[in-house]
Amino acid sequence: MMHGLRWPTLMLAATLLAACAAPPPAATPPVLAPPAALLLQGVPPVPQALADAVARYTEFAGHAFVDWHPGRREMLVSHRPLGGNTAQLYRVAGPLAEPEALTDGAEPVTRAWYEPREGRSIVLMRGVGGDEVYQLYRLDLPGRQQTLLTDPDQRHSLDTWLHRSSQALVSSVPLDRTAQGGKRAAVNTTLWLMDPALPGQRRVLAELPGGGWQASAVSPDDRQAALLHHVSAGESEIWLLDLASGQRRRVLPTHPPANPPGVAPAPVAVYAPGQFSANGRTLYLTSDRDGEFRELMALDLASGALQRIDAPLPWDVEDSQRSADGSLLALKVNVDGNETLRLIDARTLREHAAPGLPAGSVGRLQFHPRDVLLAFSLANTQGPSQVYSLDAATGSVAQWTRARLHPALATAGLTEQQIVRWTSFDGRGISGLLNRPPARFSGRRPVLINIHGGPESQAKIGFQGRNNHLLQELGIAILQPNVRGSSGYGKTFMALDNGRLREDAVKDIGALLDWIATQPDLDPQRVVVAGGSYGGYMSLAVATIYPERIAGSIDVVGISNFVSFLENTESYRRDLRRVEYGDERDPAMREILQRISPLSRAARISRPLMVVQGKNDPRVPFTEAEQIVAQVRAKGTPVMYLRAENEGHGFARKENADYQFYATVMFLRQVLGLTE
Repeated sequence: MMHGLRWPTLMLAATLLAACAAPPPAATPPVLAPPAALLLQGVPPVPQALADAVARYTEFAGHAFVDWHPGRREMLVSHRPLGGNTAQLYRVAGPLAEPEALTDGAEPVTRAWYEPREGRSIVLMRGVGGDEVYQLYRLDLPGRQQTLLTDPDQRHSLDTWLHRSSQALVSSVPLDRTAQGGKRAAVNTTLWLMDPALPGQRRVLAELPGGGWQASAVSPDDRQAALLHHVSAGESEIWLLDLASGQRRRVLPTHPPANPPGVAPAPVAVYAPGQFSANGRTLYLTSDRDGEFRELMALDLASGALQRIDAPLPWDVEDSQRSADGSLLALKVNVDGNETLRLIDARTLREHAAPGLPAGSVGRLQFHPRDVLLAFSLANTQGPSQVYSLDAATGSVAQWTRARLHPALATAGLTEQQIVRWTSFDGRGISGLLNRPPARFSGRRPVLINIHGGPESQAKIGFQGRNNHLLQELGIAILQPNVRGSSGYGKTFMALDNGRLREDAVKDIGALLDWIATQPDLDPQRVVVAGGSYGGYMSLAVATIYPERIAGSIDVVGISNFVSFLENTESYRRDLRRVEYGDERDPAMREILQRISPLSRAARISRPLMVVQGKNDPRVPFTEAEQIVAQVRAKGTPVMYLRAENEGHGFARKENADYQFYATVMFLRQVLGLTE
């Protein structure tokens, strides 16, 4: 007997009683809102917990040396403050003095110059949204008023200053912006003489054919400038320009392109001008003319004789700087990816005793304009770049800046890099830098192969930044290969991937996968290949040639089709890239470029893919990313795609770079089968 209650009524009551007795549903974990400028496709929401866990590895800020004050022992550095979004310009009054902010804008500022007479103003260089359309601005001190000095329709660079006035040599090239629907520009480089205090009175010194030109140094009497003409990564020329008449003559290589009968052709080589001697009769330079590696040399401008300064090293001299009094030469030498400092007496050509420096790899060098104080940056495994000075008169080293790191980051335990070597398909030895995770991670560890750009570049010893989270918390080994085509191992090695040899570099990664399989602590079944720019091409190429041997790939601002890349990259750099990759206007070469392009083989990409791109990239247009994403996604392969509307060739804003890293962590966890 139901005492007048019907069955549906009883069921409703029971349901209500059960609902009241049941625990409330779990709250949805909070997620992190992406930056407004990021377009995301196939990227899952980022849990706030992930961002919190990663935070101590994303909050780091080093310092880069920018310029010396002309009259005081004071310098400019670039630095991103903790909590800030972009690198800005700072003044540092002395060793470990608190940096004073001079700029505070949305766009990064990393290059600037003091007015060279009294330092009353600064000229800074800045683009917009990663477009690399650099403009020059005068920053007046102490009021910090900024004044635009250049034409926004061209790309500009302040190359060097005269010695006896506040006039600068400025180079400019036109733009085409084909990826945004612009027209292809005819490229010539205009060299200007400009006083930043009187920009309207600038005058043209020379119209130089094509791109790749730079004024590297001015003679002490301000009568002539040494010009670098960059033909390719393996070939360049040095010209002298008369600043009064505008006439120029090539001084290296010495033989003209069309050699007279019986005259041997000039060897293809790199010639990079440094500074003039104090008396103006000698030009210091580096060149690989006489061997595989770049050496320090001296060119006698009267006779044309080229003299080796020092015994040749089995490594490149990457930079040379002369002290203001002409007594000392400072060299940066790349030793197997570790950049070291050497000092040479400019009069006796004998090497000084090695200065006692902190451990690390040396960055930019620059002497103070009025004494023998050398500024240099230094980075190592335990922290990002910091700025030091070396007083050559006393031998004392002073630290000028201190890294800003998250207080919870224990840098002493960060994994050191080691050099590893393997043999490629043709018997050639290839090397790379390996970071192994801490010993607490047992068993065979997954591997991230991270390939550098260029390709005429090199993975070097230094701070791993955000990737320390992958090492320390996820136990992922990070291997940075220097495949053929990399710089630092001689000019023959650097040319081994040119043109039709392009895929030989990809085979070096195939040999690396073989080597990983022989290592008892590395897991060949859990390998992800990644890279930026040319390294992005390499990651895509590996995904098309060795899809069954990787778990996934990450392409950051990479080339997907060589033909469309060459047709759309900015004109001022297009001919330089043709020397490296091949000329797409030649039918036979065009066919090869199309055939080896990852876009032509997109159907072979069967493992998950992540693609990262800046909308305003002038080097690798964003269309390279869009077309590979569309092709791979159409096949059904999972693709994560991040595009930043306010970035160019890589993410310079911390908020974008952080979100990219969060997505990378989620991608790696998924494809490598890693737990939280």
